[in-house]
Amino acid sequence: MNSDKMLTRIGGLLRQAESTDNQHEGEAFMAAAQRLATAASIDLAVARAHTAGKEKRATPTQRLISIGEPGKKGLRTYAQLFLVIAAANDVECDIAQTSAIVYAYGFASDIDVCEALYTSLLIQMVRASDAYIKSGDYRSETTVRTRVEKRGRRRVVTEVQRPVAGVTARLNFQLAYAARIGRRLAESRSEAAEQAVSVPESSAQTALALRDKQLELRDYYRENSQARGTWRGARAAAGHASRARRAGDRAARTARLTDTPELSVARKQLPR
Repeated sequence: MNSDKMLTRIGGLLRQAESTDNQHEGEAFMAAAQRLATAASIDLAVARAHTAGKEKRATPTQRLISIGEPGKKGLRTYAQLFLVIAAANDVECDIAQTSAIVYAYGFASDIDVCEALYTSLLIQMVRASDAYIKSGDYRSETTVRTRVEKRGRRRVVTEVQRPVAGVTARLNFQLAYAARIGRRLAESRSEAAEQAVSVPESSAQTALALRDKQLELRDYYRENSQARGTWRGARAAAGHASRARRAGDRAARTARLTDTPELSVARKQLPR
């Protein structure tokens, strides 16, 4: 048996010895590992390190997330929804100025969760905002628009009350929806973290693992991000619509944050 196979075999016995809860079984595995190591003149620490090095270990990665075709309406609010989901799931993001693409940095399993949540929540957000617009509720509200006029050498700024347009209502609805989803996910994350470190015998180890994960992701992001400038973010440039924002917040409070059959619906079928 060559040295590589011997190291793997001894390392496997050590892992079995260290993972079993049965004291007698653990001692048997350890004795077997020691006999092989002695016969082959291999140090147990070397065998243990060899096995650990061969195991697949999750590391941060980068993934490109398509939000939609550049120039399509609504991309900023769609991107904002993905960003709040990512913030609650240990995923760093860069975003194109067009809001059409998000560059996600994180562990593959965390990015998978973000994509699944985004797919479901985007469907729910679009449906809810469509229903609100069809209800016509926004038409009973006005918004303040700023108008700038030139009068000779002077510029006169006046504020004009205008009826809320459908596009303004939709934008405000979706902004409030994304904001509430972000708060709900942040609360869930905080509760999960508290539970994870609440077990006395493993709290220190869990807290250390979580901290190590954050540091590894931070270092990976700093090394790989090529972001330049600042994304302007989603905002209601067309005006503020209080009724639409309250409706968006209410819809997000009841949105499903778990897997649903809707996850099987292709994102490309959504309006972009």
